[in-house]
Amino acid sequence: MRLRLVPDQTNIDFFKYARLTFGGSVLAMVLSLGIWFTMGLNFGIDFLGGTTIRTEASEPVDIAAYRAALDPLALGDVSITEVFDPTFGPDENVAMIRIQAQAGQESVTPETIAAVQAALQGVYPAMTFPSVESVGPKVSGELIQTAIIAVLASLAAILVYIWLRFEWQFSIGAVAALIHDIVLTIGVFSLLQIRFDLATIAALLTIVGYSINDTVVIFDRLRENLIKYKSRPLQDVMNLSANETLSRTLMTSGTTLVALLALLILGGDVIRGFVFAIFWGVIVGTYSSIYVAKNVVLMIGVKRDWSKPDAKAGTQFSNTDA
Repeated sequence: MRLRLVPDQTNIDFFKYARLTFGGSVLAMVLSLGIWFTMGLNFGIDFLGGTTIRTEASEPVDIAAYRAALDPLALGDVSITEVFDPTFGPDENVAMIRIQAQAGQESVTPETIAAVQAALQGVYPAMTFPSVESVGPKVSGELIQTAIIAVLASLAAILVYIWLRFEWQFSIGAVAALIHDIVLTIGVFSLLQIRFDLATIAALLTIVGYSINDTVVIFDRLRENLIKYKSRPLQDVMNLSANETLSRTLMTSGTTLVALLALLILGGDVIRGFVFAIFWGVIVGTYSSIYVAKNVVLMIGVKRDWSKPDAKAGTQFSNTDA
């Protein structure tokens, strides 16, 4: 017996509520941008510069006591947050202490870190420090620039690839879907104030790769059906293509989400932001492949007969197997 999430033959009209689905996507992007600009992102130490110290003690975390111990050191902006994780035992009480980069210094000096640790051990002598991470302000600025370039370069490369592999209309639809996924992911991180660091950038690039793979599968079937059904309305051919690939789409997304859910629950707080970004990205990426990319292509229109090459279209690789 073969596992089926959907019947072999489906006839779902994915354009029946196009105004609601596509309009909802546009509204969600606008809201995400609004949240991003008003609330900002909870940047990690990678992008802000400074030092993050992870503490662990058998006693409960007392943020007020921690802050009182650090105030005499005059470190400037110090952020103290307790880390909650269902995998922690009753004697594992973890906190993250973020110290801003000091004026005139590339990073917090070892002497300052030692003073911080000594002050905290004055509160709980048995406190340990599993990790200490330091990033200078110059390095953090370069990391922000590199991260932006990495995301934009990936989108540009995908735009060119889809243009060469299919048609320019397909490339516009694919990149529109990817921008939708990235903006919504950043919006959720801003709304929930989840730490945004280099691991999150890696997650965004992973989302881009996953989403474009799903979109290409649908587009490849769409191109085959456009050749096969030359007189059939474009919207009907798009629906047929999405229905024919629906089982594959749901099976791939479903199995990926099961693995990510296990990591999200049991993986610990260190990778939780990274895993959450991919988990959310798989959901919105699957949605955008079906409800965003195709809608954009339908609005632009596409060539129906590949037996008559269009000199203006990048179709020199259109017969190459994916």
